[in-house]
Amino acid sequence: MAAVRVKDAIIRELRNNYLVKSQTGALSPLSAPDDSTRTRVMDFISSNGWVTANEIAERFQLTPAAVRRHLTQLVSDGLLQARTQPASKRHGAGRPSKQYAASSKARQSKGQDSLAVAALNALRQAAGAPAVVRFFEERFTLIEQRFLELSQADPAADRAEVLSRVLSEGGFIATAWPVPGGEQLCQHHCPYTAVAEQFPELCGVETKVFAKLLGSHIQRLATIAHGDGVCTTNIPMARQSVLGDGSINHPSLNLHRDQRKENR
Repeated sequence: MAAVRVKDAIIRELRNNYLVKSQTGALSPLSAPDDSTRTRVMDFISSNGWVTANEIAERFQLTPAAVRRHLTQLVSDGLLQARTQPASKRHGAGRPSKQYAASSKARQSKGQDSLAVAALNALRQAAGAPAVVRFFEERFTLIEQRFLELSQADPAADRAEVLSRVLSEGGFIATAWPVPGGEQLCQHHCPYTAVAEQFPELCGVETKVFAKLLGSHIQRLATIAHGDGVCTTNIPMARQSVLGDGSINHPSLNLHRDQRKENR
């Protein structure tokens, strides 16, 4: 009973956490009219990860000096983190540029995140580590159900595109596009960063669910929980076989067929 009560508390806190962020605009922490440019700059950085002042200036047709003024204020407010541009990203000689990404403060509503982490710690103490994994698996069934719903409505749709849509509906601001040898799925925001930092099982369960729905071995290249600007997943080109009845042998569609059989 104690574990059940703890689990119910976690569900409430995670739901409240997402609602608070959605209503207050976690990706646009500055909402005063005179800060509209700074808000757009913050939104752009939150959606694109590590970017330079020159990239922002080009995107919004601002002078580098104006952009740096906004960046200085956002860093001072604790909403941005800065780093020196990695050598692999530099072009030409000269002083390396700085790159900026949203900080954990900008990504999180700390009060709700702290309660959710405390509740998960309580669940682990009451029922053990496997209970935490089961909880995350149960939560991801909502993503699976929505994915199957959209896949059934449009069987020809690209699976990564469908998954990015489902994730975006849940506040992850996801995109998908083709890359050599497959596709790449990016989550530009994570509503549960603090939880993922304390409980890596969340990212582990998410990875398994993605592989199951996409029907392909996938590789996590970066995660926000580990300090990266964007969660990036590489999806190698999946080979789909045709069944005897002419249908596609895809794990997500097979799961849907199995569910229909169970309901008969």
